[in-house]
Amino acid sequence: MYRKGEQRMEKQYWEDKEYSFFSHKKCEYFPCHKGANPDDFNCLFCYCPLYALGDKCGGNFRYTDSGIKDCTNCQLPHKRKNYGYVTGKYRELADMMKKIKEDENKF
Repeated sequence: MYRKGEQRMEKQYWEDKEYSFFSHKKCEYFPCHKGANPDDFNCLFCYCPLYALGDKCGGNFRYTDSGIKDCTNCQLPHKRKNYGYVTGKYRELADMMKKIKEDENKF
């Protein structure tokens, strides 16, 4: 029973599922981000699928002087709890790719 004002926190469908977390502790670069918790470091998105979203990825990044997106300080895709956030952005990525394809077909 919950007191007035309390919300019930239900688990997400992917929580505690093997497919949502993979930690490759034998990797030569593990963990590849300084300050990361090795016990909670998810290697599933080793190459972040959100990179292409630019400033809409939601992560902690910066652009270098030459305009390259630098995600060195970002741990967003590497935290176990963020699996749902990353996969939740797939529709946005698909829409972006669709728009690019439509724009290419205009020429």
